[in-house]
Amino acid sequence: MTKISCKNLYTGTEKLENHSLEIVDGKIIKIESSKNIEKYDFENLAPTLIDLHINGGEEYHFTHQPNAQTLKDIEFSAKKNGVGYVLPTLITSSVENIFEGLSAVKNYCTENPDSGVLGMHLEGPFISVKKRGAHLEKYIQIPTDDILREIIDFGGKYLKMITVAPENFTNNQLSFLIESGVKVSVGHSNATFERAQEAFGLGINLVTHLFNAMSPFNHREPGLAGAALSNESVFTPLILDDVHVAIAAARLAHKLKNGKLFLISDALFQNHKKQNFKWDEFDAFLKDGNYMNSDGNLAGATISMADAVKNATNWLHVDTSEAIRMATKTPAEVIKEEIGELIIGSRAKFCTFSNELEDLKYLEY
Repeated sequence: MTKISCKNLYTGTEKLENHSLEIVDGKIIKIESSKNIEKYDFENLAPTLIDLHINGGEEYHFTHQPNAQTLKDIEFSAKKNGVGYVLPTLITSSVENIFEGLSAVKNYCTENPDSGVLGMHLEGPFISVKKRGAHLEKYIQIPTDDILREIIDFGGKYLKMITVAPENFTNNQLSFLIESGVKVSVGHSNATFERAQEAFGLGINLVTHLFNAMSPFNHREPGLAGAALSNESVFTPLILDDVHVAIAAARLAHKLKNGKLFLISDALFQNHKKQNFKWDEFDAFLKDGNYMNSDGNLAGATISMADAVKNATNWLHVDTSEAIRMATKTPAEVIKEEIGELIIGSRAKFCTFSNELEDLKYLEY
């Protein structure tokens, strides 16, 4: 048995002061109040952070190289920022590449059952050409029943999430995806407000990255952004870097969405170590802290989940407990995993940090 004490324990839902935890076989068996401790083991302890949208590690990019080496790089690089659970994302590419990515995740999770890889997020290729962002147009396709069934059957439980543009789907196709158990997210979509609401009415309750790569809010056509903001059941992740989303827009989203707002990185690469990247016709280079492509457009995010949590406290004026929840409990709710919270029976995977929300580190027992 291992016993640790902490001055501030953030459970994912609340803050507890002066508490200790008992851990046996990698799981929490007791949480109790502790008094008269002269020196705590940790000033601040929280559940390990969760990133549901991450594209690469420090060296390798999953769509470019969908293999175990890249998955290991993503995990290793994310832990430096307090992240213990990741959902590697494979963006719009060939069908062969999609199956290669699913195979890599299947094999990695089978060989590393205690890893933090939760599955795979397939972002495309069934998206809008107009709202493709940095995705390559040549790989975008209209879904057929056969290819959807093939992907779902092959991916099984390892295909955790899929991003789609509902305007290119029939309602039967969307219902098939929902009923398969994969988490369906609306993104890279030019859907009208009405079509987005129809998709949400079928049971979809997630968008991929609020405001980015979606039909914007307009006073005559509220678009997908308006539908996501006005629908109480829809979860809305933010890339909180003041580049992909302005602080004022993020504050508005927080006021409207509250408990449905959560944080993602959507990092092209992590920790600002990769200076240049080329895959097929996709290119990116690091300029002034942001990844840009040769057309002068954003090519991916550079923010970490540690950055996002700190930015939430500074820019959205939320307390540390809420910022932690937006990076732990809420994303866990989205994918219906029993993680993101420190309770009896939880895995002993933690995030530690200073009072200033600096130096977020991963910790496991």
